[in-house]
Amino acid sequence: MQEVQWFPGHMAKTRRMIKENLSLVDCVAELVDARIPQSSRNPEMDDLCANKPRILVMTKIDLADPAATFGWIEKFRADGLFPTALDCKSGAGMKNFAPLLRTILHDKKAHDLKRGMNKALRVLVVGIPNVGKSTFINRLAGAKRAKTENRPGVTRGKQWVATREEFELLDTPGVLWPKFEDPAVGEKLAFAGAIKDTVLDMEELAANLLGILAPHYGAPLISRFKIKNLQAEKYSLLEQAARGRGFLISGGEADTQRAANVILEEYRSGKLGRISLEWAEDTDGLAL
Repeated sequence: MQEVQWFPGHMAKTRRMIKENLSLVDCVAELVDARIPQSSRNPEMDDLCANKPRILVMTKIDLADPAATFGWIEKFRADGLFPTALDCKSGAGMKNFAPLLRTILHDKKAHDLKRGMNKALRVLVVGIPNVGKSTFINRLAGAKRAKTENRPGVTRGKQWVATREEFELLDTPGVLWPKFEDPAVGEKLAFAGAIKDTVLDMEELAANLLGILAPHYGAPLISRFKIKNLQAEKYSLLEQAARGRGFLISGGEADTQRAANVILEEYRSGKLGRISLEWAEDTDGLAL
């Protein structure tokens, strides 16, 4: 993956915000992208959110391979975490969050009631950019309380939001970490739209994605982009996709830039189908 500058100042500010507000909450909801549950987990959260119960919320299950999602739920549960999988946009799976939260914090709530306190439970919502935190919060609140947009970097400030389930959520901006030890992790985050496209080489990114998808999810590439040779090298796949869609420039040359933008948009929006790039069965969790 090409070198990019992707860690803006507001992300460092968000890390400080998380540290400063942990004492105000009872639990942390860490949102991860169900298509890349391993790569979209910020490794800093283990230290930042230590000593707080944590629910691992797998979002965008409508875009992920159901078999892969099931495998990750089983793995996370076996690892002693509290996972749940949902689709923030349609609301599928959202009803499971509140009961899970109450189960985890049952003893804390009972202790408060014994002392004559009936305070609302408070949850800190964290996750990488564009993972769906604001949509998740708005679903639980039953109203549009948090800003939402399908691009990273929209939420910039701290927001407390009351819900219909008698608990409060603290929204935070999406935060990445200063250095990707494995370049493949950064690349998968870029595929998913967690890094701004303006700092990326879109043709290289799309070609790499095609190279990953061709052996595993070839059918949608054939049906949507008329790719005829899935065994070709990745830049040839990109050129085939451009020609298959009729994206040509003067002289009949393939418009690979336009094709790259469309390929990434169709992967991110689910037009290519339900695709997971990571499977729990693999020892390192990085299948593709």
